[in-house]
Amino acid sequence: MQPTPPNYMAYDRTIVVYSPDGRLLQVEYARQAVKRGSTAAGLVVNNGVLLGATKSSAPLSVSDSYKKIFAIDDHIGIVGSGILADARYLVEIARVKSQINRITYGEPVSVQTVAKSLANHKHMATQYAGLRPFGIGLLVGGVDSTGANLYETDPSGTMLQWKAQAIGRGSEKAKKVLNSGYKKGMSVKEGLKLLVKALKAGEKSLPKEGIEIAVITESGMKKISPGEFDKQEE
Repeated sequence: MQPTPPNYMAYDRTIVVYSPDGRLLQVEYARQAVKRGSTAAGLVVNNGVLLGATKSSAPLSVSDSYKKIFAIDDHIGIVGSGILADARYLVEIARVKSQINRITYGEPVSVQTVAKSLANHKHMATQYAGLRPFGIGLLVGGVDSTGANLYETDPSGTMLQWKAQAIGRGSEKAKKVLNSGYKKGMSVKEGLKLLVKALKAGEKSLPKEGIEIAVITESGMKKISPGEFDKQEE
């Protein structure tokens, strides 16, 4: 993000005003919220998608109450980085979209449809005065009739499809690991090793209890507990 000159202050008071050089400053601030969030990553493997996130919690908190990976349907999951309150709101919208699709068409919703719906909601929040952009980046992964798919949506409403991607404060280091280690057609076991390696590269002194991972295949979505990481690494 480029520094904001003092004479630009009039352009960041509302979302609907462009700066002279064509910037929406509130959207850029929202992207900074994503960059400050804990690291999250996802990758496509053979017949499935892996979603992972790092998380922290207070000593006396209930760890299960703090989660970053959410199930949208049996075949779709979401992981976010940024303001998690925004993520929970968008997760509810995605769940409703999924159920409406089942009732209307009698079939599971596609991953692309869910990602596009979330991107549209984010984009609408950049067009009305009195609103603020959603300060959350989302990775939407799942398996549908087209195969395994992974999409990213950012605060501007942009939607991109990826084979592997990382977001959050450790994303640059995590991306280096994904870029060097990712191979098309990886097995779930190989993908889990790479995903854990990428998350650890993005966060310093990360215990296994601070990693949350979900595996999504044709059979559904399953969370992987820290104790199962050792089995996958053997």
